[in-house]
Order: sequence, then structure tokens, then C-alpha cells
Amino acid sequence: MTRAWLFPMLFVLGGSAVAASLFAKGSPGAAVTLLLVFALLAGLNSPLVFPRSIPAAEAERRSAADGRPVVYWRPGCTYCLRLRMRLGRRARRLYWVDIWRDPAGAAAVRAVADGNETVPTVVVAGQPHVNPDPAWVRDQLSRSA
Repeated sequence: MTRAWLFPMLFVLGGSAVAASLFAKGSPGAAVTLLLVFALLAGLNSPLVFPRSIPAAEAERRSAADGRPVVYWRPGCTYCLRLRMRLGRRARRLYWVDIWRDPAGAAAVRAVADGNETVPTVVVAGQPHVNPDPAWVRDQLSRSA
């Protein structure tokens, strides 16, 4: 749980330190702007941007029942964030598995990515696809609906 919040907390702490320094030097406008930028970066790298994560076993069971893709992801991954942002509201229709919270999800990713935890890994109809194009994922999602 704490690992998922490491990057966002580093952004907030680092931004606060730099903003405090700017404020002390007499630049309150720049300090506030910089703090807002770092807060935005923290938010984008937090688990809050992604739909609620479920365990890998549950995601696989649900996917087998309704054909929706499963996305294995982790907080702080820029490619996962890119996929999430490009899917927009459609991202809620996918099953998201946070590999940092679910050891079985991490093992599933390592099994298809040569022992690496390369994310996002999208499983469609039982076939894994490592770091697929977001347009392709959107297409697969519309086919499963």
C-alpha cells in the first residue's frame, strides 16, 4: 500500500520544499504555481486516477464471464497513465489489477513478460499483450461490449 503512494508523496514533499524556498526568497506567486504543478503531478501518479483495482483471480473470472479485457498496471507507470487517459470513461469497463497490491497479478505479468513486471499488460480473450497501443485497447473494448 505504501509503495503505491511513494511517487505522489515524493512529488508533494519535493514541491513543498522548493515552494518554501521560493516563498522565503520573496516569490510567493512562483511558489504557489510550482506547488500546484507538483500537486497535479502527484495526483496523476496516484492510484486515485485509476478505476478501483480488483484481485487478479476476480478479474480473470469476470473477464471469462463477460469478455472484457483485464489490465495489469502499477502506480507511477507513465505508460499505464497514458492508457488510462486515452481510454477516458471507457476505462471503467475494463478490469484493473494493481500488481503492487496483488502478488498473483504481478506473477501473471512476469509469466508473460520474460520475468519482468512490464505494464500495462492487457489480457484480451486469454491472450496477453504487453504495452499495447491505447487505440487497439479501445477497439478490443468495443468488440467485447
